Amino acid sequence: MTPRLSILSAGPGVTLQDGGRHGYLRYGITAAGPMDPLAHATANRALGNPPGATALEVSLGGVEVTAEGGPLGIALAGGEFRISLDGAPLPPSCALTLQPGSHLVVRAGRAGAWAYLAVAGRFDLAPTLGSTATHTRSAFGGLDGRALRAGDRLTIAEGRPGPADPHALVAPWLARPPEEIRVVLGPQDDFFGDDQIAAFLAGPWTVTTKGDRMACFLDGTPLTHAKGYNIVSDGIAMGAIQVPGEGWPIVLMADRQSTGGYPKIATVIGPDLGRLAQAQGGTRIRFRAVDRAEAIAARRTEAQGLAGPVAMEPLIRTDFSAEFLLGRNLIGGVVDGAHAPS
Repeated sequence: MTPRLSILSAGPGVTLQDGGRHGYLRYGITAAGPMDPLAHATANRALGNPPGATALEVSLGGVEVTAEGGPLGIALAGGEFRISLDGAPLPPSCALTLQPGSHLVVRAGRAGAWAYLAVAGRFDLAPTLGSTATHTRSAFGGLDGRALRAGDRLTIAEGRPGPADPHALVAPWLARPPEEIRVVLGPQDDFFGDDQIAAFLAGPWTVTTKGDRMACFLDGTPLTHAKGYNIVSDGIAMGAIQVPGEGWPIVLMADRQSTGGYPKIATVIGPDLGRLAQAQGGTRIRFRAVDRAEAIAARRTEAQGLAGPVAMEPLIRTDFSAEFLLGRNLIGGVVDGAHAPS
């Protein structure tokens, strides 16, 4: 029987995302794709999938799932979410075989805003414009172009089991404190005086709670423009930092609009996009300007981390329930001195 991943409950913003819908920006269609590409790729690589394979992107609202039709290998990676399998806690980044009827719960934790659940195999979905990435504002991709909800069942093609017992992923590159975010200045940094560039880099900026997949809004001392705040609209890359007339920077993210008419003071480098995306509301950040050579070197370092398989470590279990202990022979082999053979 073909395995399925069944959604038991889903908070807002749980979607299916692959590596993104590229090549259509000139038609006004943005790429979508994961908010944290590195964590998304890590979950997939742990299972031997291509790094851009479709996976569940889980928001702070969390998700609960089970398997149907057969065991299913899964891997999770991303922020420090609270993961449990049938009530037993698991590390935030782990791989396991989800048995039919088992109950996997993913809840927001003390750090991080996004987690990714990949499956061993592939989600059986019809791509839209060559991609399964969900863009809910356009109702493109994923499952009917919408966020997932309770009752959805996702068929897995070529499904296969994962590790027999849960394992922790060895992925040190996912430990990314968000306090410093690297940027390349421009392309319209000439719309700001030197003092405003310095103020932008000095910060600090506070990530507000009104962000979503489209943009990350920052609070702090507003910036002022030297040459006005209207430009001829041009293309928007993920990570572009617009400064509208109010002066508070806005970082455009995965579901950004395709063009924008505010000056862009800088752009977050690719390896730091996930670092910023994982910053919860209230996190204070600073920007550090780097040149293109440093940005490219950081990208190469990131790629090297995912070049090979993701290592795993078996878990050492320390949480034993009463049911588990009662089901085990804990005195086998113990010799009672009063009844020991002479």
